[in-house]
Amino acid sequence: MERTPHIAKPFVASAAPAASDGSRIGFENVSVTYGALTVLHSFTLTVNPGEIVALIGPSGSGKTTALRAVAGFVRPSGGRILIGDRDVTHLAPYDRKIGMVVQNYALFPHMRVEENVAFGLRAHGAAEDVIKKRVPECLAMVGMSTYAKRYPRELSGGQQQRVAIARALAPKPQVLLLDEPLSALDAQIRRSMLDELAKLHRDLPNLTVLYVTHDQSEALTLANHIGIMRDGKLKAFGGSQSLFRHPPNRFAAEFLGRANLLPVTDVQPLDEQMAKVRFGDVTLSARNHHGLARGSDCLVCVRPHDFRFSRASEPNSISGTVLSVQWQGDVHNITFDAGGETVRMTSAPMANPPRIGEIIAVHFDAAEVTLVPEDASHG
Repeated sequence: MERTPHIAKPFVASAAPAASDGSRIGFENVSVTYGALTVLHSFTLTVNPGEIVALIGPSGSGKTTALRAVAGFVRPSGGRILIGDRDVTHLAPYDRKIGMVVQNYALFPHMRVEENVAFGLRAHGAAEDVIKKRVPECLAMVGMSTYAKRYPRELSGGQQQRVAIARALAPKPQVLLLDEPLSALDAQIRRSMLDELAKLHRDLPNLTVLYVTHDQSEALTLANHIGIMRDGKLKAFGGSQSLFRHPPNRFAAEFLGRANLLPVTDVQPLDEQMAKVRFGDVTLSARNHHGLARGSDCLVCVRPHDFRFSRASEPNSISGTVLSVQWQGDVHNITFDAGGETVRMTSAPMANPPRIGEIIAVHFDAAEVTLVPEDASHG
């Protein structure tokens, strides 16, 4: 059955709905300009209560600007920002009922841990008996109860970030904003903090989180939904697994995960889900998730881990000349040239990996890969 051409639509992104909307974050055609430079273009996004939504993108893509606009540190030149049903576009930061954690911790060095956590409560005029109860609760939440009397200089980077999170949660905000909160930590501590943040959200399921990061693994680990930004615009939005497996455009496929994008021609739908295409003189099958039209040219998106070595003639096989082999402990990374395209694959460690210059054949499961529009206007 012939399909109609795939037509791009502007993103009006929304996570899955939730029962209560008091902590929903809404961007409605929000633009931010600095003089003649527009850094956020008609940005529309809804983050529903209890969701973690991650914004990722290269430097200068507008993701931090969007976060700072919610926080009240950036004034939009157009559009509206809502928290629940409240229009907060022109409210001061302290009137927005939000918590925020940034990458450099921003703890007061002259205050002990407990005083840092209490700071926001005092700024909001909380009574001393409320502060005495709430501070230990928040420190317990982040596993820092025994460090209440220490100064920030007596803590590790990961411990300081835990205190910063406790301080942000102390006033019981409706929304938590996280701006690259783990980027200053080393790899091992970062993994531990990811676990802590995931646990924290399980303990506070009604907390709405907007998370800005440049690290794809953080976004995939934590977020229910991911927005991918470029040049101040939302280029893709969706559930984390869906966006990874079925990216809507080349940029999303390249930025979220290390995708191989093989140029293919002559899309021939097989049914509602699958299609066959031509890669050079080889016929391949893949999911036609985006409904690309019969006869069109596009890309087939194959993640490096989706390739398997071919022992015989198998469907969806391609061959090429090995360019490099790298062992990284738990995997072998192999690149090879297939018809002029540099292709990456990962494999479990091999006792006898292929040699540079050797011809190898690999294949993939058609159900695990997807066709992606070549035209940058899609998405």
